Amino acid sequence: MNTLVAVAIAPFGIGEELSLEVAKVIKVIRESGLPNRTTSMFTEIEGSWDEVMQVVKEATFVLASKGIRTEVVLKADVRPGFTNMMTTKVHKINELLGGEDEQ
Repeated sequence: MNTLVAVAIAPFGIGEELSLEVAKVIKVIRESGLPNRTTSMFTEIEGSWDEVMQVVKEATFVLASKGIRTEVVLKADVRPGFTNMMTTKVHKINELLGGEDEQ
């Protein structure tokens, strides 16, 4: 079942600058081989439910296994019969806006 998730995985309670820890999480996601896209607040991952949730688990435990309290915020869109939702959803909106590019 195709699933698109938006996930934010971050260390909690370890200081102000978290980019090094977040980079470790993103590395796990990118190395998964699943389609993904990172923005300033979330990373989207697309694949089957089991594949996506396994990547979320592995990315979470890259911090948690080091004893770091880890916060996970996740939103999932499970849409049977659809694929490539990460790009087609944005494309449809851009078409409705007259072909405008994302800003």
